[in-house]
Amino acid sequence: MLTIDRIKELFSALDQELGKQGVIGEVGICGGAVMCLVFQARRATKDVDAIFEPTQEIRVAAKAVSARFDVPEDWLNDAAKAFFHTDPPREDVLSFPNLRVWAPTARYMLAMKCISARFDSHDLEDTKFLVEYLQLRSPTDVFQIIESYYPKHLIPPKTQFLIEEILPQPKGAETLHHP
Repeated sequence: MLTIDRIKELFSALDQELGKQGVIGEVGICGGAVMCLVFQARRATKDVDAIFEPTQEIRVAAKAVSARFDVPEDWLNDAAKAFFHTDPPREDVLSFPNLRVWAPTARYMLAMKCISARFDSHDLEDTKFLVEYLQLRSPTDVFQIIESYYPKHLIPPKTQFLIEEILPQPKGAETLHHP
């Protein structure tokens, strides 16, 4: 597991590796890394899901960091890139001479967590945290945020189940039927 301090240490080392290559890089984190670094909602995450550029140079640098710090080679991975539907609104997280690390805003993170809606992961707890953080009171409030970033046809049925588990509809209320 990667703690907040360990993630910062790895990004610092990534910055150093990029400096050796004479490269300036940018990493947009998502998932558990955001929940740790930005919201302190978790103490650790198993890896750092991100999008990054320049892709090849950062992959090489991340591999060097993994060898140096004895962490898995995929400690920094871009498997979550499919969940970035639009260019997200961003907040700076860490800044180094050769590396800028940013995260999507809380609203975008909520939309991403709801779209992925993995019940075998931290998505439920993370989504609950973000709903409370954003002070949302109804499934409709959540869907308005999701639909501001993702078209309805990309919202899977499991998203509705996730949201209804977090914010159950009052008795007699109309079902959302999203999507």
